[in-house]
Amino acid sequence: MTLDPAERFARLRLARTERVGPVAFRQLLERFGSAQAAIAAWPRLTARAGVGSTPLFEPERTQAELDAGDRLGARLVLWGEADFPEALAAVDPPPPLFWALGDLALTQRPCLAVVGARVASAGGLRIARGLSAQLGEAGWTVVSGLARGVDGAAHEGALPTGTVAVLGGGVDDLYPPDHAALHARIAAQGCVISERPPGARAQAQDFPRRNRIISGLSRGVIVVEAELRSGSLITARQALDQGREVFAVPGSPLDPRSRGTNDLIRNGATLCEGIEDVERAFSTLRTLREPPAPPPDFAEPDVALIEQVAALLSPTPTPRDELARAVGAPPGAVAAALLELSLVGRATLLPGGLVSS
Repeated sequence: MTLDPAERFARLRLARTERVGPVAFRQLLERFGSAQAAIAAWPRLTARAGVGSTPLFEPERTQAELDAGDRLGARLVLWGEADFPEALAAVDPPPPLFWALGDLALTQRPCLAVVGARVASAGGLRIARGLSAQLGEAGWTVVSGLARGVDGAAHEGALPTGTVAVLGGGVDDLYPPDHAALHARIAAQGCVISERPPGARAQAQDFPRRNRIISGLSRGVIVVEAELRSGSLITARQALDQGREVFAVPGSPLDPRSRGTNDLIRNGATLCEGIEDVERAFSTLRTLREPPAPPPDFAEPDVALIEQVAALLSPTPTPRDELARAVGAPPGAVAAALLELSLVGRATLLPGGLVSS
């Protein structure tokens, strides 16, 4: 769809509001039809849950973010817009938005992620660079995280044909500093994207979200080198959760950097020694992902139902439908009650229709 400037402003404001995560953002739009309508209903929604109002993100800060993006020449892409990548839109839940610097069309091509160790071996760097170059020549967009080691080598190999770098900080966050020149080349020849606002510096909590976008953009993830405890394996697990294919390049059992990739193969990942293994795997796959679940049919809850639902919540994730059966209320009313509880911090909405306290 094409969003007018007022709705784009409202969606950015809503997405940046505290306690509005990706699940709540999507449900607010599904329930009210627009971010502007959700913002108009905000005082009623947050007051009804019983613990006072949660403030919306300030309009001044929203405009400041838009101005910062304009100064960089970056583009804000919102979920629901035609240019939002199809693969990323199918993630449960998709990110509400991201900023893009460079050629956004690269995200619409078939994408494959290439990730791995920051302190990579010479052989691992050679494999990442060469494999990424072959993938690019075969029509794939190579996606990675612009980290040291395998990520940087993957971007370098794919740069002539187009590569996408997903950052933990804003699209202008030059981290690591020694990749400043590579960042500039990708912004000019490829695409740099980030969920975070322009000017934001990456924090530890940003990297799992970055990894989720790397796998979400991609039909599969290729891990070149990784120790048993590494961010690359987190990306691989997220790829599996999203219904993507996971590939792993085997290595020597004597090298700790190969233990993670060898363990992936041991647990069912596709062994990858070259582009032929990738092409063979995708030639046999019938579908990329399961169709997204239909949105809940929201109904207005009363205060009594909201409190009944709140009393049933625990730290253990529970299916939304199970809560509806427990209180004997329509699923749509329970979904609305959970949404309102989440906006004031009394519930946490999770992917797959799960919820916890």
